Amino acid sequence: MNLKREKNKSKKTKIGTLAKIIVLILVVPIFIMSAIIMVKANMYPDKIPDIMGYKPMIVLSGSMETSIYTGDLVIVKMVDIDVLEEKDVIAFRNEANTVTTHRIIEIVEENGEQLFRTKGDNNNAEDANLVKAGDIEGIYLFRIPKLGKMLMLLKEPTTLAVILLGILVVGLIWLHILDKKENKENEAYRKEFEEFKRRQQVESKK
Repeated sequence: MNLKREKNKSKKTKIGTLAKIIVLILVVPIFIMSAIIMVKANMYPDKIPDIMGYKPMIVLSGSMETSIYTGDLVIVKMVDIDVLEEKDVIAFRNEANTVTTHRIIEIVEENGEQLFRTKGDNNNAEDANLVKAGDIEGIYLFRIPKLGKMLMLLKEPTTLAVILLGILVVGLIWLHILDKKENKENEAYRKEFEEFKRRQQVESKK
C-alpha cells in the first residue's frame, strides 16, 4: 500500500475528528441556550427571557446615539440595584411597558425607595418618570452593531431561539455529512486493504 496515501488518510481523519469536536462544542451550548430561551418565553410571556441573567434586546430608537444605534443588538445583565451608579446605562420598562435603554443621571430616594432618573444620550430632556427598582431589566454590557436589524422581522421573544436552532440544525447536518464522508473513505480503505492482502497471498504462493 502507498505509505504517502496512508499518511494523507490519517491526516484527513484527524482533521475530520477535530471538526466534529469543534461543531459539538458549538452545538451543545446553542441547543441549551435555545431551550432556555423558548421555555422562559413560554412560561413568562411578559418578560424578556434571559440566559444565566443575560438578556438580548433589539434597539428600536436612536435615543442613545452615539453610544448605541438603532438596529443594534444589546446585551444587558440582571444586577442588584445597589451596584448601580450614575452614568451606568440600564434597560428598564417605562410607563407604556416597553423596554428603554437609557443612562442614569441621578439616583434619588423617595419614601425610603431608591429611584433612578434617566436620560437618553441623544435626547434634549430627561425621561418624564423616575425608574423604580422593580422595572429595571438589567445593566447594559455591550452591543452587536446592526445585528438587531436582522431580527426585526420577527419580534417575538423566541426570535433568537429560532436563529440559534437554525444554527444547530446546520451544525447537525454538517456532522452527518462528515460522518458519511468518513464512512465512505473507511469503506474504500477497507476494500483496498483486502485487495492488498489478497495480492500478498497470491505473491506468497508463487
